[in-house]
Amino acid sequence: MANMSLKKNEMPTQAPDVRRQNFNEVALGYTAEQAIDEAKRCLNCKNMPCVSGCPVKIHIPEFIQEVAKGNFEEAYQIIARASSLPAVCGRVCPQEKQCESKCVRGIKGESVGIGRLERFVADYHNASSTDKPEPVAKNGHKVAVIGSGPAGLTCASDLAKKGYEVTVFEALHLAGGVLVYGIPEFRLPKAIVQKEIDGLVALGVKIETNTVVGRSISIDELMSEEGFEAVFIGTGAGLPKFMGIKGENLLGVYSANEFLTRINLMKAYREDSTTPIQRARRVAVVGGGNVAMDSARCARRLGAEVHIIYRRGMEELPARKEEIEHAIEEGIIFDTLTNPIEILGYHNPDDKRDPQNGRVTGIKCIKMELGEPDASGRRKPIEVENSEFVIDLDCVIMALGTSPNPLIKDTTPSLEVGPRGGIVANEQGVTSKDGVFAGGDAVTGSATVILAMGAGKASANAIDEYIKNKK
Repeated sequence: MANMSLKKNEMPTQAPDVRRQNFNEVALGYTAEQAIDEAKRCLNCKNMPCVSGCPVKIHIPEFIQEVAKGNFEEAYQIIARASSLPAVCGRVCPQEKQCESKCVRGIKGESVGIGRLERFVADYHNASSTDKPEPVAKNGHKVAVIGSGPAGLTCASDLAKKGYEVTVFEALHLAGGVLVYGIPEFRLPKAIVQKEIDGLVALGVKIETNTVVGRSISIDELMSEEGFEAVFIGTGAGLPKFMGIKGENLLGVYSANEFLTRINLMKAYREDSTTPIQRARRVAVVGGGNVAMDSARCARRLGAEVHIIYRRGMEELPARKEEIEHAIEEGIIFDTLTNPIEILGYHNPDDKRDPQNGRVTGIKCIKMELGEPDASGRRKPIEVENSEFVIDLDCVIMALGTSPNPLIKDTTPSLEVGPRGGIVANEQGVTSKDGVFAGGDAVTGSATVILAMGAGKASANAIDEYIKNKK
């Protein structure tokens, strides 16, 4: 019988006062009964509008109907035909802006919880299935993938399934890209990412870590000396942005990239960590996106009072609604319509750890008000005269976005790059250099996991066609 409730089944979570003391996953996942009940809210629309909002085109109504029948493994297999990372996407994709935004049930109520159902199905499969994917017979062709984030992993997986000998080159010591260094454990447990990577290795994909393409080896060398017939660049956007205000060189100022990498990849929150991080008393996080929420919630778990400083209002925050709600529940303070103009500090010559620039003591801000919409369509923030004030603190985290690292383009002159540093590529990932394809954040700048996966999938198909046509 259909479930015509206007509301989704609530996602069980750790209580706020408990979870802010640990790094365990916040969302606990649906029970089988909750998943079936939620799946029965789906109307199984014949024109499947939800699929049009999915960058990898999962057959959403088809998998949900299997959940409604209790056929959870069958539902997983439907998802897996289109997605290489279902357990990841079920947790971190902004479904409310993609598939769920197209759901008919969302017109008069809440959309079907597509992401929550995807997570349930993937977790069910991972807990109950011991089968490993078997390597596909090789077709005699080699492809290199640079970067092991969502774009690179998806491209590598799709090519391996087509019979290609694929090698993934990763600069860090652990594969996973932004999935392991950028997203906190309490949103995406790293054991889940590792399980997805283990499945890729079982398909026959080779992963070379600690290899910085552009330093250790160039793209030209990969193709001319190592025998790779095509290269996919999925290096993401890991170059942090700063405001250019006074005081950004003070000790205690982090980019969100550094802060999150220390915590997520190096486990700096553990007492036995070899890469410790400052346990600040009061922290300001500048920015309003998902990375800002991740940074703030990590700092809160380290014991700090945390302020998010954002120059627009609460309604304009670009972060996911769920992440904002979780941050509020955990005691994060939102200083909206506020913009930093200087980071304050002092220098102690008697402290050998204190560099010449000194240490953070506060952040000077100015109040803002919203004017007419700017080029992005959002109302432009305008400074309010004589409204400066200071927040006392000892740590500032800049979460202002990222841009692609210039290393690849600087060592590959024939690769065309756009004005913002992204590699120029078409929808199939074709670049200006023959045999070289690119996708994800390396092309678009910082975006979402699922969009990067869609780009990796498109490039895998284009690489397959490219190599077949060269025969």
